[in-house]
Amino acid sequence: MTKASISSLIITGSLAFSGCGGSSETITDDETSETPSTDILAVDTTLFDSAAVVSVETIDCTLSNGDDSSCYAITVTGFPSDRTELGHFCPTDINTEAESAGKWFDDGVLYDLTGEFVSNLDLFYGNSEWQLFDADTGEIFITDTQVSCEAAARPDVAEEYQNHCVQCELTYYADEGQGVESTFLLPINPVFRETSGDIGMSNIGVSLNGVNLAAAAPTQAILSAFTIAAFDDCVGHVNPIDGYHYHGANHGDGECPAVEFEADGHAGIFGYALDGFAIYGMLDENGEEATDLDECRGQTDEVRGYHYHSAGPGENAFIGCFSGETANSTDI
Repeated sequence: MTKASISSLIITGSLAFSGCGGSSETITDDETSETPSTDILAVDTTLFDSAAVVSVETIDCTLSNGDDSSCYAITVTGFPSDRTELGHFCPTDINTEAESAGKWFDDGVLYDLTGEFVSNLDLFYGNSEWQLFDADTGEIFITDTQVSCEAAARPDVAEEYQNHCVQCELTYYADEGQGVESTFLLPINPVFRETSGDIGMSNIGVSLNGVNLAAAAPTQAILSAFTIAAFDDCVGHVNPIDGYHYHGANHGDGECPAVEFEADGHAGIFGYALDGFAIYGMLDENGEEATDLDECRGQTDEVRGYHYHSAGPGENAFIGCFSGETANSTDI
């Protein structure tokens, strides 16, 4: 079974970053002073689900360009407020079907991590060293303890945890039904950067349901150890540092995180990037993606000002870069 021959396992593909252009601040007629740009909307903290928020404070902060500003320090629960439980993640054996299994992505495609998929990883990746299951029993090797999950969820995976499906339970790091709290600084009034900013390896933002929007998962390091770090249907999983977090937005069935389309059919908002610009779903109510996105996956309209549209759920990304200045606290 090769990548090309398992099209029946494909859940959804995704489009490449597209479009060009951007936005800039408006200058008054005498060109001597700046006025607030109609391209910029302030962060609206009322959009966050109240069940997802621990606290919201207004604090002094310094932007990445060195300017003093005011920010919201938003502390979230780290558990998706629109769900009661997480998972599924790793399939238990080679007969496990999609409804009882999680997800994996590769080359922009999101796959059902079924038992059949796992049993054919050697063919999928063209390497006979893949063997994530017991050939006699069909049982899949899973990191089912805190020790094993933490030993496998790192770049230098010990040999005994290679050829495992890696999953960590949130209960290792938080009480049942709770998450790992995180605080995010968002400039109240976003400021455009002169040039786009790299995302790097840190979280890129926060969802309205209280979950970290993480940077790209290190898939090459994961695969080089012959492991699969399973995601659930919402393209989220647990690690020892962030607890539960997303690596993609899977809005195909109206969930993950749950969003509603805007009144005009525009994709719904599901979070904010760390520069204070809102992030909306990839597709509108007609299933179409905007064609005028810039390199950061942003665009401007009269209703929402400048905002981002998420990449596809299999792309291991939310946005392409930061269009605005991010913040550092001078108060906490």
